Amino acid sequence: MTSWEFTGRELINCSCEYGCNCQFAGLPDKGYCHAVAGIQIEKGHYGDTRLDGLRLAAIFKWPGPIHEGNGEAIAFVDVNADEKQREALLKIMTGQDTDPFATMFAVFASTITRMSDPVFAEIDLQIDVDGRRGRIFVKDYIDTVGVPLVNKTTGAEVRAQIVLPDGFEYAVADVGSASSKTTGPLPVALTDSYAQFAQLHLNNHGVVRAA
Repeated sequence: MTSWEFTGRELINCSCEYGCNCQFAGLPDKGYCHAVAGIQIEKGHYGDTRLDGLRLAAIFKWPGPIHEGNGEAIAFVDVNADEKQREALLKIMTGQDTDPFATMFAVFASTITRMSDPVFAEIDLQIDVDGRRGRIFVKDYIDTVGVPLVNKTTGAEVRAQIVLPDGFEYAVADVGSASSKTTGPLPVALTDSYAQFAQLHLNNHGVVRAA
């Protein structure tokens, strides 16, 4: 197994209402799960290959709960990545060189039955975790905008967090709202649905937690 590790930020938008039942061992509130993801790597490596500053994105569609499988996915890799970096990122994203079910990449990969060819493209990614704002844009494929939750009575921004001490993706995520439109092999349309903004620290064995 090749050793890998990275720190970074993510923005995820899915079809659930705010909070997302899946974060609490529940079932997707619409019966299916559609999701768009973007990850900004700050520092990282795969073996001797540096991953600093690279970006990832993905689109997922499951016809039912994620654990029931039959999902579809397409991965997007930063066009600035060289051949070794592309290979490394795709291995991480597809759950390779990772303990079984240790990361969201490994978990999701186990549920995908149709994986489209990866796309190497410019990924416009802006993620402000504390501000709960973000953007994922891949020309001809993804347009996602994330914003804070807003109190329906006062109009004030609302901050809520999800803490998962044993989670396989993050330790703490800030909850927001997002809308996404995707085109290409996996069309998705999401409006004002669940978004999570999180700091990531992952390696072969899962979430790296503070001692």
